[in-house]
Order: sequence, then structure tokens, then C-alpha cells
Amino acid sequence: MDQLTLPVSLSDSAVFENFYSRGNEQSIKFLKNLTDEKSGNGCMLWGRPSTGKTHLLQAVCSSFGESGIYLPMQDLLMTDPKILEGIEQRKCICLDDINVCVGKFKWEKALFNLFNNTSEYGSMFVISAPAPPRDLRFLLSDLQSRYSLLTIFHLCPLSESGRQKALQLRAINRGLILPDETAHYLLRRGRRDMQSLYELLDKLDNEALVAKRKLTIPFVKSVMNF
Repeated sequence: MDQLTLPVSLSDSAVFENFYSRGNEQSIKFLKNLTDEKSGNGCMLWGRPSTGKTHLLQAVCSSFGESGIYLPMQDLLMTDPKILEGIEQRKCICLDDINVCVGKFKWEKALFNLFNNTSEYGSMFVISAPAPPRDLRFLLSDLQSRYSLLTIFHLCPLSESGRQKALQLRAINRGLILPDETAHYLLRRGRRDMQSLYELLDKLDNEALVAKRKLTIPFVKSVMNF
């Protein structure tokens, strides 16, 4: 039986349509096809912060509906590893930031058992980390070897123009028009990571709705005090 009791909600914006895929087309295609049983036993996404790992894991989980489960491992470390028992019965298991479990024997053992159990159930297994399996210093070498069996994708960071396109794509999917000059201004004056930029866009969207204003540079300045 599924032992998981922690409520883990998915972001409404974490869908494939919201992800700017330039440079990562192959990995996105693979992830979209995971609902096809021919995709194998899953994959691993690795890359530095703000490359979209969490977004994509949540998008995969959403594509499986209630039969998928997403777990941010950083949030689970203060719980008992037994919390993972039974989730192999889900069709898709997405584990974000497995690197935080490195060096914690009980968690590594739980992850090892989970991987073996998902293989028996034929479940899809999708994990993320800032580095590939060979560079994660697990105490259990068998866990490293198991993860090496997955299809592994390196998520490439966005260029400056790619960051602008990603921000504008998010705006379009919110029903907003984000002119080039305004997007460029946000990239120059706001925080650099994409999550912060998306949160800024959310705030501007709400303020623009109330004020019935377009996303012009003067309006952005008035809202953000840049």
C-alpha cells in the first residue's frame, strides 16, 4: 500500500507547453513519450540550477495524472525513508534532487530498494540531480550503477536570448504580451535565475490586471521600483 502521507502539490505552470526547449529538444521528446511503454524504465535529468529540472519532472508527473507521483527529496530528508515504501505501484515516480541523499545510508538503501521494486512493477522512474550518476558519491555503489542504467540527459542552460524567449513563452501562456524591450529590461534589472523571473512575471500579471495596464517599461518600473 502507498505509505506516502505528505501532500506534494504540483505547480499549475509546470507543463511541457510552458517549457522553452531550445537546446534540449531530444530530452523533451523523450519525456513526452514516457507514457508509451516502449520508453524503457525511465531517465535521469542532470544540470545546474535553473535549467528546468523541477519543471520537467512535474510536467512528466502531470502527464501521468493520478498514477504519477512527484517527490522533492530535499523536503523529505527529515522524514523516515520508509515513506518511500509502496510508491513503486505508481506508474511514474519522479524524484527531484536525489543528490541530497548522497552519504545518507538509510536513504540510499531506500532509493536502491525503490528502484528495484519499480523495475518489477514496470513503473517509469524519472530522477534529477546537478550531476550525472558517475559524479554522485553514493555510499552504495550498486545504487550508482542502477541509476546509470537509466537514459541520461544533460539539460543545457539557456542563453541570454533563450532566457528572453522562455520568459515571453510563459507570458503568452498566461495571455500576456511581453514586448521585447520589456523582456530585455526585466533580464537586465531582475534576478538572473528563471524561477525568480517567472515569479516576477506572475506579480506583474496580477498588477497589470488590477491596473488594466500593458507590460511596458514604465509600468514595470512603477510596480517593481527598479
